[in-house]
Amino acid sequence: MKEKRTFIYNLEYYVGKFKLPLLLICAVVLIALPFLGTSQYIMNLVIKIGVYAMFGLGLNLLVGYVGLISLGHAGFVAIGAYTCSLLLLKAGMNFWLALLLSAVVAALFGILLGLPTLRLSGSYLSIVTLGFGEIVKTILKNWKGVTGGTLGVKPIPKPTLFGTSMTLANNGLYFIMLFLLLLVTLFCIVVVKSKTGRAFLAIKTDETAAVMMGINVTYYKVLAFVLSGVICAVAGGYYATTMGYIDPNSFTFDTSTTILSIVILGGMGTTRGIFLGSLILIVFPELSRALMDYRFVVYGVILVLMMRFRPQGILGWKSQVPYKLSKRVKKEVEG
Repeated sequence: MKEKRTFIYNLEYYVGKFKLPLLLICAVVLIALPFLGTSQYIMNLVIKIGVYAMFGLGLNLLVGYVGLISLGHAGFVAIGAYTCSLLLLKAGMNFWLALLLSAVVAALFGILLGLPTLRLSGSYLSIVTLGFGEIVKTILKNWKGVTGGTLGVKPIPKPTLFGTSMTLANNGLYFIMLFLLLLVTLFCIVVVKSKTGRAFLAIKTDETAAVMMGINVTYYKVLAFVLSGVICAVAGGYYATTMGYIDPNSFTFDTSTTILSIVILGGMGTTRGIFLGSLILIVFPELSRALMDYRFVVYGVILVLMMRFRPQGILGWKSQVPYKLSKRVKKEVEG
């Protein structure tokens, strides 16, 4: 055990040592990508990777840091997508305001879902969240006067900035994706490094001990549902504008499964792992189109193998590294 921990600590040291150069290289590549003659197919693929990374970051707050499994996060994605799309199409609202209001609506649904599930865990919680996703999908199908039913919502206007429509052709949609992804990533890092993040980890590690330490478990569990739902809704709202058309079948159980697979494969309780999981699970189907009919069979095999041989995920060792205290907290602890 001691040797294993030493290896993990050394790996963390070397990764941390080269973290800034790697981040700078990634930033330069991502910013320069549209200007390198990249085809629209590749740009579409990169945007999709970024969108699913945002979905994964949202679910990771709930699964990776609080330990609550959700199989219905496609419901939050649908809420964000439909709210944003309807506000753009029927109310003529500005994209950024519509995105903000979709986050508010998702937060309300996060509270409604979080409160009844406080006493649930494991498979029971998974079933309830699965039901939530199916209920949202059913409402979207049958509320024809608002959602259009099975016909969906179209054409969804593109975002505008200073009177210019942001499209794939002028790379506007791509840079909006980068901006939102950066915003969501920084938000998740701030949450995890804050008092809220420490409370999340305490609940995940031992809920009874967390209660005895004075942590308001009810508040933080509901907060986790709210934050997770808001992030997925924001990404869903942006996703709808890139597609130009959505219907209830755009947000099925398969979507929830893919998002959960990204979190598990990349590494629960990590941020970098989510990017890796999204990259693998979005690019893989494109590289193996002949296996499209068996995509979820392959996903299932991957998840079974991961849970058997590496349950913490590819970069899951990050979640085993001791929590880093800030300089201020260290001074208070040391007296």
